[in-house]
Amino acid sequence: MGRVFLVELQSRSFYKCRFCHTHLAPSDNILSWSFNCRRGRAYLFSDVVNITLGHQEDKMMLSGLHTVEDIFCVCCGQILGWKYVAAHDRNQKYKEGKFVLESTAILIHFSNRWRIAEATEELNLDACAGSSDADTP
Repeated sequence: MGRVFLVELQSRSFYKCRFCHTHLAPSDNILSWSFNCRRGRAYLFSDVVNITLGHQEDKMMLSGLHTVEDIFCVCCGQILGWKYVAAHDRNQKYKEGKFVLESTAILIHFSNRWRIAEATEELNLDACAGSSDADTP
């Protein structure tokens, strides 16, 4: 396999892999927060880094038929979401070349702090983790 070179994002806030904390995308790259997937919420990004792509396959989604590739973390191999390769409906062409990251697979990092991505609507950055946060690394 060869050496893996990672892109380290310098943005004030960015998303990273929940499992190995590899940087994935600056928060400025989000195009939409209103996507859904099998496991809950997901986010549409213009670009992501430190990923590998799976094989292309046609999938019937809520918005119609799309050709997609699964997205995997380059470090830990965890599935993170998918990339839209082609949209077969003219109204869905805007998704082509865009990436969807599932909220259950990513964390958002603010300066030197991070939170599970699903909690991005209301964050108290001054809060301290308590004993009820057992599953948070």
